[in-house]
Amino acid sequence: MILIVDDDSAVRSSLNFMLKRAGYQVAAVSNPREAIDFVRREQADLILMDMNFSLSTTGEEGLTLLRQVKIFRPEVPVILMTAWGSIQLAVQGMRSGAFDFVTKPWNNAALLQRIETALQLAVPEDADSPLLIQDLKRSHIIGRSKGLTDVLDMVGRIARTNASVLITGESGTGKELIAEAVHANSLRARQPFVKVNLGGISQSLFESEMFGHKKGAFTDAGADRVGRFEMANKGTIFLDEIGDLDISCQVKLLRVLQDQTFEVLGDSRPRKVDVRVVSATNADLHKMVSERTFREDLFYRINLITVKLPPLRERREDIPLLARYFADRQAEVNNLPRVDFSADALAFLSRLPYPGNIRELKNLVERTILVNGKARLEASDFDAQYLRSDEIGTLPPDTVYSGMTLEEVERQTIRHALEQYKGNLSQVATALGISRAALYRRLEKYDFLKD
Repeated sequence: MILIVDDDSAVRSSLNFMLKRAGYQVAAVSNPREAIDFVRREQADLILMDMNFSLSTTGEEGLTLLRQVKIFRPEVPVILMTAWGSIQLAVQGMRSGAFDFVTKPWNNAALLQRIETALQLAVPEDADSPLLIQDLKRSHIIGRSKGLTDVLDMVGRIARTNASVLITGESGTGKELIAEAVHANSLRARQPFVKVNLGGISQSLFESEMFGHKKGAFTDAGADRVGRFEMANKGTIFLDEIGDLDISCQVKLLRVLQDQTFEVLGDSRPRKVDVRVVSATNADLHKMVSERTFREDLFYRINLITVKLPPLRERREDIPLLARYFADRQAEVNNLPRVDFSADALAFLSRLPYPGNIRELKNLVERTILVNGKARLEASDFDAQYLRSDEIGTLPPDTVYSGMTLEEVERQTIRHALEQYKGNLSQVATALGISRAALYRRLEKYDFLKD
């Protein structure tokens, strides 16, 4: 049962017709008092609620109703409806426990998709619908630690929904692989999976890159260009490094995520698109929202579900599995004999700090194999490469745990790399196994830019 709460009879009638045609049972009321009476005596599966009623233009009546509904029926998802100009009301509603929000006039297909997603995610976790971890298409995701299996369990529960997903975690933890797993296990798996590194798109090129352009739309537009959203139609778009997106571009992204419509540069006709959005960042978006460098409404739009990846230091039992995987891949790609590891070698690898996470482990294993050319690697082989490692300068592993915090380890690691490469940031970023943008954020964090 879906409950519609709106004081506009035309809206109630339109929604009632659309939802019944989609196969849902529907009830409709016109004011907060009737809505509270309904939820106290009836069980709604979802509530579609307007934010403004005839007695209020501020949205306070809608927010009060939402909070009351959450007292009586905290488990029922609520989707808010508001005008685009009042979107901050919806943000306040999300803070108060709303599941999602849509703007009026709504897109029927997008609204039905959000309703379906809300109902799917409201199903208890022990229901039969989620995929089992062993049934997941995992691609190159290696490991069996609790931290990783918790992530894969979440992927199994959300993959077949259309929920927007935000993947967080440090650089090198495998966020792109998790995004690929969400797509590969979704109902869109046979459709495009389009990757976009937002940190690498300038403000001036954002609209052309994301939405496309027509020939002659601007000086250098010599031919039509299809944008990334159009490429991803019916499939999934992966917005990597979303925390690096310029604030002026964020509202343009919010509009297409909100309405699933966009305009190609040079063509004023709106185009519809059907995409699932998966985003990733190693930035603290909560902090960025408080600092007003990331829009709060965009934050709520992209993180209906948050998947947090643990750093490699919190899943050390996976290190031997990963090391053997990287060694086997190296042998396959370079047509080399298979390499084995001594127990001491695996123990040595398992105790390193890995500020560059999985990417750093991969670089260390591959470099040691190529340099040594041995069939069996010992701890001393990795030790020699680690001590003059491109990733960590000359910081010996025994020093790392002598009362140093992780931030102190990372600071020293970056300082050694800066010294080794004489301040060449491109070489330092490559050596550390992180993006240049991620390195720059760390340089700012540790005040190296003031040196």
